[in-house]
Amino acid sequence: MRRLLTAGSIILLLLLNTLILIGPLLLIAVLKLAAPNRRLRALFSRGVMWVAETWAEIDKLIFAWLVPTVWDIRGGAGLRRDRSYLVVSNHQSWVDIPALVLAFNRKTPYFKFFLKQELIWVPFLGLAFWALDYPFMKRYSKAYLARHPHMQGKDLEITKAACERFKDLPVTVVNYLEGTRCTPAKQAQQGSPYQHLLKPKAGGVAFTLAALGPQLDALLDVTVVYPGNRAPGFWALLSGQIPTIIVDIQPRELDPQLWAGDYERDPEFRQLVQGWVSGLWEEKDVRIADLKRQL
Repeated sequence: MRRLLTAGSIILLLLLNTLILIGPLLLIAVLKLAAPNRRLRALFSRGVMWVAETWAEIDKLIFAWLVPTVWDIRGGAGLRRDRSYLVVSNHQSWVDIPALVLAFNRKTPYFKFFLKQELIWVPFLGLAFWALDYPFMKRYSKAYLARHPHMQGKDLEITKAACERFKDLPVTVVNYLEGTRCTPAKQAQQGSPYQHLLKPKAGGVAFTLAALGPQLDALLDVTVVYPGNRAPGFWALLSGQIPTIIVDIQPRELDPQLWAGDYERDPEFRQLVQGWVSGLWEEKDVRIADLKRQL
């Protein structure tokens, strides 16, 4: 009963926080939409980011107040809000999202995900995502490009145009290389060679680097580790069933060669990026095993 009351209280407070701050966020978003020049739009962008960061900071306080989980965040010293980062993380649970919020909010620029272009038309959410400068991307399938070869490279052009705004504002872009949450069933289904990870997909990070590479100052290689053999669900966090969560942050330099080629049409460049991703994942698999022994 106590766990149920705790989880209910947290959900109520998170919802209340969202309802209070969504209004100011959408108001500033409308003002940004109507702004006549780039300078004003950049100003309103900062306003929207401030609201979003305040929302996340209040969520952090709610978790700190009501959730007994110990957040063991390692390696976050030296992060700066005036730098741009690419965050690459393993993905096991919806708890990964608050883990990133706890680790990075108001330590780096407010983090963003690449979103499908169709999401911009979702009522209210689309406007909020646009105001928060979430980059919208359009990916054409191989079958579509085979039928329309003149569209080759257009998806990258669209995404690069969407990322132009980051010349005015620093950014933290999050990329989950596994593409989905890692479970034992999914590992078995794809024949993953890793003990704790799914096979990484290099195409998504190659696309991100091609669009944003020159603007990124560093890679933040993030590893989230939970106790036990199965990742806990969000209810387990809300009801206080997770004693400790480790968030390990490894800053790394980004080699400009990683965005110097054409991933889709250059096999040699594709092999370079895939080799780099495989190396990251081999190290991460070993790191997870080591961190789990510490829990």
